[in-house]
This record gives sequence, structure tokens and C-alpha cells, in this order.
Amino acid sequence: MREPVIDLVLKIQREEFSFDITTNDQPDLLDVPNFYQVGTGNFWVARSAGEVVGIIALRDIGNGQGALRKMFVKASNRGTVHSVAARLLDRLLASAKAQQVHEIFLGTTEKFHAAHRFYEKNHFGRVSPQSLPRAFPRMTLDTRFYRRVIR
Repeated sequence: MREPVIDLVLKIQREEFSFDITTNDQPDLLDVPNFYQVGTGNFWVARSAGEVVGIIALRDIGNGQGALRKMFVKASNRGTVHSVAARLLDRLLASAKAQQVHEIFLGTTEKFHAAHRFYEKNHFGRVSPQSLPRAFPRMTLDTRFYRRVIR
């Protein structure tokens, strides 16, 4: 399962957004169980016809808070026709609520305009980098940050 997930992420990062990034820059992808599947965190994979078409992760950062990470959906599976992103986010939010996570933070890059619209449509509000929890795992490429309260 690890290789198809890594292939999806790197293809989107490199080919769609021209980021010069490797697996070595993302050690979380090499050790999903110990990075994400701890505490209230988890890692979900969407498949279509046996192929990995999307992923999303929640990292437990303590204090009833989580960090949404690694939300990627294959280009051919994006949009409301497929609803892969929406279904992945719904699964993450349901799990977070069940685990009594009350806030979710995320970081993204200025280049991901469609992601900005998606998060804002799904009740994430922009926050300043200074307002992020100390335990929030910031990525070098992240320049825009969001928060959602879970009720």
C-alpha cells in the first residue's frame, strides 16, 4: 500500500505544482503507522477499481486538537462527480468527532487555489501562523493556514 500512496503524492506535488520534493522530504509517508495512526490520528485511503485515488490523514497534536495532513486526490477523481475529497474529509471529521477532537488545523501552499476554496466551503477559516498550536507540524512549503472547530 505504501508505494501507491507515495506515487500519488509525489506525482501531484511534482507534476501538477512543480515542487522539488522527494520522499526523503516527507518521512511521514515512510512510517504512516507511527506518524499518523497514534492517539486520535489516522490515515485514510480512497480506492477506485483497486487503484489509490485519494488520501487524507489526521495527526494527533494533543489538547483535543489535530492536524489535517496529506490530502491528495488524483486529478481524474476530483470534483463533485466523484466527491472523493468530500468523502475523505467527512470520514476524517467523523473520526475526529468520535475521538473528541475539537479543533483541526491545516497548512497549505498559496498555489493550491482549489484546495483553498474546498477548505473554506467546508467551514475552515483562515488563521495566522502565529495562532497555530505549538505542536502543529509545519511544513516548509506551507504558507496559508486554516482552522475548523468540531462540534
